[in-house]
Amino acid sequence: MGTLTGGQLVARMLRQEGVTTAFTLSGLHVAPIYAGCVEEGIRLVDTRHEQAAAHAADAWARLTRGVGVAIVTAGPGVTDAVTGVANAFSANVPLLLLGGAAPTFNQGRGSLQEMAQVPLFQGITKWADRIPAPELVPSFLARAFRVARAGRPGPVFLEIPWDVLSNGADEELAAAQRLYRTDARSPGDPRKLDAALALLRKAERPVVLAGSSIWWDDAAAALDRLARKTGVPVYLNGMGRGCLPEDHPSFLQLSRKEALGQADLVLVVGTPLDFRVGYGAEPTIPAAARVVQVDLDAAEIGRNRPIDVGVVGDSRSVLEQLEAGAGRGGGSGWLARLRDVEAERRERQAAFERSDQRPIHHFRLARAIDRVAGKQDVTYVADGGNVVAVAAKVLRVPGPGRWLDPGPLGCLGVGAPFAIAAKLHAPERPVCVIQGDGSFGLNGMDFETAVRFKLPMVVVVGNDAAWGQILVPQRAMHGAAVATKLAPTRYDRIVEAMGGRGEHVDDPADLEPALERAFASGTVYCVDVAIDPEAAAASGAAGYAV
Repeated sequence: MGTLTGGQLVARMLRQEGVTTAFTLSGLHVAPIYAGCVEEGIRLVDTRHEQAAAHAADAWARLTRGVGVAIVTAGPGVTDAVTGVANAFSANVPLLLLGGAAPTFNQGRGSLQEMAQVPLFQGITKWADRIPAPELVPSFLARAFRVARAGRPGPVFLEIPWDVLSNGADEELAAAQRLYRTDARSPGDPRKLDAALALLRKAERPVVLAGSSIWWDDAAAALDRLARKTGVPVYLNGMGRGCLPEDHPSFLQLSRKEALGQADLVLVVGTPLDFRVGYGAEPTIPAAARVVQVDLDAAEIGRNRPIDVGVVGDSRSVLEQLEAGAGRGGGSGWLARLRDVEAERRERQAAFERSDQRPIHHFRLARAIDRVAGKQDVTYVADGGNVVAVAAKVLRVPGPGRWLDPGPLGCLGVGAPFAIAAKLHAPERPVCVIQGDGSFGLNGMDFETAVRFKLPMVVVVGNDAAWGQILVPQRAMHGAAVATKLAPTRYDRIVEAMGGRGEHVDDPADLEPALERAFASGTVYCVDVAIDPEAAAASGAAGYAV
């Protein structure tokens, strides 16, 4: 039997779990893990900020439907990652953050970067703990993977002191950690399913609202079959975007407000009744509407409004069960009426999409992106306010797993790190980041990481020299805009300074040619677009992308 250091045991457990890539920012406190990763063939991607490392691990988990791993050094390395962990917690993403720490024999003596780290994460993780000895590294890692992926997924934080990573333990301890979690699915209670089907059969104006669990539970095909069989209109949010094709007979996008506001039955599948849907209350959803909620976490069912039928289970299993017992649903003309609403709204949008105004209208920019990127199997990364809210109304997402946004926390700064993960995961697939100039400032330095790792991507910056989503309503409420103005910065030149390429566009006629050049460039290419801070609000499209 051989001996491995704690750092080598960490890497061995990562490999056994199937982790191929980890994100980090260098620090000596975690150097023994790096040595182990090199030996185990685990790719290390070093970012320019630990927040970016955590965000990239978040995106990697989403894209692989596995565990994303970030490794950060002690003290400020750990605190820098807190926002990324909080975002993953809000979005139910299984992220493992490994944080270095001062050696246990110097604990409390004032070691470099020593601080109480575990308490920072106890409110934003499913489990946060300290590994006290190298012999316990394998069992703690096994539990971390199990906890992160069990039930409603979420992040885990493990603090590992320097001496635990440096000292040795029997390598057989890692081999002994096998079959430590299950991939069993969770079908719904037949009684609840019968009750849900009874409501579905009676409904005249049913609506399906489905979210990220459609992606996580690999439920796109099941949702497709149920929607085709019943004819019930379907609206998607989060990573549910793209899980039905744009030409699907039941898929709708622009009439959600009218559909939910007039529905007599809403089937909510794997998405919370949070701020994005008015907390499920009036006027977003009528008090008289019957609600069937499907969620893997029973604690989520019934939050914010009474639920007529709550089905605990994974989305794929429950949708398959519902499809098996469902018939054609909905009153005569319900879907057709909603399609008429969609057509009217698209016609109204089209006027803005054709606008020749300068500064450029958000809708004109979104249409240009769709016309150029829509020719390819692109992954979109959404990182911004109004520019993303408008783009979400226009872009045709080409398929499941092709839309990444931060999630319910509304965390800005995911653009570069999410795009890095997306390009590493599928190198052949184009990646397009859509972000505001404000969000660029949070992790924009990590476009240098993309250049360094030779990860070509298109970065479209909607540049209004302001926090546009805040500026307009703030001025309306208080008569002045405070702390919402930015300098008119050329973000294309910033990317060029990092080794990428870019150009500035202020004429709408130049948008599509610039985007064509960006997608053909083979490098990190920033298209900096001068947009009108007033345009989104004036067109009624300002708000959060949902």
